[in-house]
Amino acid sequence: MQLEVLISEFLEYLEIEKGCSRLTIREYRHYLKRFYEWLSENFTASKPEDINLDIVRKYRLYLAYLRNRNGVQLKRITQSYHIIALRSFLRYLLVQRDMSTLSPDKIEIAKQSPRSVSFLNSEQIQRLLNSPQISNNIGLRDKAILETLFSTGLRVSELVRLNRDQINLDRKEFGVRGKGNKLRVVFLSDTAVQWLGRYLLSRKDTFKPLFIRYSGSVDIQKSGEKMRLTARSMQIIVAKYAKRAGLPIEASPHTLRHSFATDLLIAGADLRSVQEMLGHESIRTTQVYTHVTNRHLKEVHKAYHSRK
Repeated sequence: MQLEVLISEFLEYLEIEKGCSRLTIREYRHYLKRFYEWLSENFTASKPEDINLDIVRKYRLYLAYLRNRNGVQLKRITQSYHIIALRSFLRYLLVQRDMSTLSPDKIEIAKQSPRSVSFLNSEQIQRLLNSPQISNNIGLRDKAILETLFSTGLRVSELVRLNRDQINLDRKEFGVRGKGNKLRVVFLSDTAVQWLGRYLLSRKDTFKPLFIRYSGSVDIQKSGEKMRLTARSMQIIVAKYAKRAGLPIEASPHTLRHSFATDLLIAGADLRSVQEMLGHESIRTTQVYTHVTNRHLKEVHKAYHSRK
C-alpha cells in the first residue's frame, strides 16, 4: 500500500480511535506531508518496508537546514516534532497494521534544552486582572476571561469551547474535556465566580457559547455558534491588557496557565495535584515549574546563606 494512503488512514486512526484534537491531527498532517513530499522528491521509496535508518538520517539533515519563507531556520523543538510524528506513524504501521517497516524505537529523539516558563508574579497578575474597564459589556467580558484563565489554568482551546450551561457558579467548579479527550474538573475562585456572574447577568442573548464577540454581524441561529470567540481572539485580548498593564513580557493565555501553576506551587500545593488541575498526562510535564517554585530550597538559602 502506498505511503500517502497509509498516512491518511493513520490520521483517521488518531481522530477516531485515539480521540486526538483537530489541532493535533492538523499538526501531524503537516509534519507527515512534509516527510512524504521530501521522500518522493529524493527517493524511489514508496512503501513502509522501504523506510530505513539512512533515509531517516538524511531527512533529519534536511530538517536541520530547512528555512521557512522568511529564511528562518526551524527550531530544534519543531524538528523534534517532525520526528515524533514519524515515529508515531511507524508505530501505527507496526502495531496496528502489522506491516514490515523500520522500528520507531531505533529513531532517537534529540535532547532538548529544559523549557523555560514565562509567568507573572502576584503584583503583575493584579495589574493585568485590574486592567479591563468594566463600564461596558466588552470590558466586563474581558475581565471575566482573565479571571477565569487565572482561576482555572485552562488552555485557550478549552476556554473557547465552554458553553454557558457548563458553568456551575454555585459549586464553583465544572468539567472540561482536554487533550486526548480526557475529562477533568477545574475550580473557580470566589473572584472568578463574582465576575463571571456579573458578565452573564449583562448578557441579554440566549446564545450557547460562554464568551461571545460583540462586533460584526449577529448570528441569526439560535445557538449563536458563530458568536463564539476564537482562540486567536482570546490571545489578542490577553495581549492587549498585558500591554495596557505595562507588563515586561508578551503575555498570552498560556502565560496565565503558567502563572496559575506557579502560584499554586509557590503557595505549597503538591505537584500531583497541580498535574491533575492542569490536565497533564505525565508528571514530567508539570515538573517544568519546580525550578522556580521550590520552597524548600528557598528556605534553606534563607536560613543558611551568610548574607541572609
